[in-house]
Amino acid sequence: MNFEDIKTICVVGAGNMGHQIAVCCALAGYQVTCTDISQDMLNKAEAFAKSYLPERVSKGKLTQDQVDKALANLRFTPSLEEAAGVADYVIEAAVEKIAIKRKLFADLDRIAPSHAILATNSSYIVSSQVADATKRPDKICNMHFFNPALVMKLVEVVQGPHTSLETAQLTMDLCAKLGKIAVLLKKEIYGFLVNRILSALAQEALYLVDMGIATPQEIDIAVTNALGHPMGPFRLMDLTGIDLSYYSAMERYQASGNPKDKPSPLVVEKFSKGEWGKKTKKGYYTYD
Repeated sequence: MNFEDIKTICVVGAGNMGHQIAVCCALAGYQVTCTDISQDMLNKAEAFAKSYLPERVSKGKLTQDQVDKALANLRFTPSLEEAAGVADYVIEAAVEKIAIKRKLFADLDRIAPSHAILATNSSYIVSSQVADATKRPDKICNMHFFNPALVMKLVEVVQGPHTSLETAQLTMDLCAKLGKIAVLLKKEIYGFLVNRILSALAQEALYLVDMGIATPQEIDIAVTNALGHPMGPFRLMDLTGIDLSYYSAMERYQASGNPKDKPSPLVVEKFSKGEWGKKTKKGYYTYD
């Protein structure tokens, strides 16, 4: 497949990452269909697109013509068959659970055209863990956007041992078309580049709270004012979702069996209370 042959994109998952990735692709001129098993999530995603894009016009960031074209390019449906059936490129942005992703990739392999590339936006689960659920492992890779996807420029493209050079290059080219800055990892590694660094910081921050040394707010103040980070590790976890932190740690622990990989007691407490961060209006901070 040539890069010019990519015309239609399917985004699986209308959550925090998925709906923003879909809008990114629509703004770049692609025909985009976003799908989710939750009609409520789809309704929220569509409402976001219809409110966010006009706001960009009022702020002088987009023209009305760009917004009109993007909205015309964007569709939302609960039908995976409808969304992926004619897709040239699929970006999966579902929950970080390996069993769900494997089932999704098996379904996508059955539904999507044979030439379609199937990418996962997973920030921790490498594509070799889902590639063997398909009959096209050479067309499977990681395409990891950062939250919020409409703002953050970086995308990590990970070329697994099964991923063809063509797939990796087409994905890098697609990132450029989306206005992103892509880095290519030629080997799979847990957490890729950025999250390995952030995870080391977050683990130490959680340890300090678990030991009663400081509060999450005090640690965020220290990190932002001494290290110059735009936000501290706890504010960042609220933004990306404490549920994501919990699921990622549990997947890691189940794979390694190492008790050190278990989620922090503080993360477990927040997860069990449903205090998952900004998406639930409460995490380490409270949001109106």
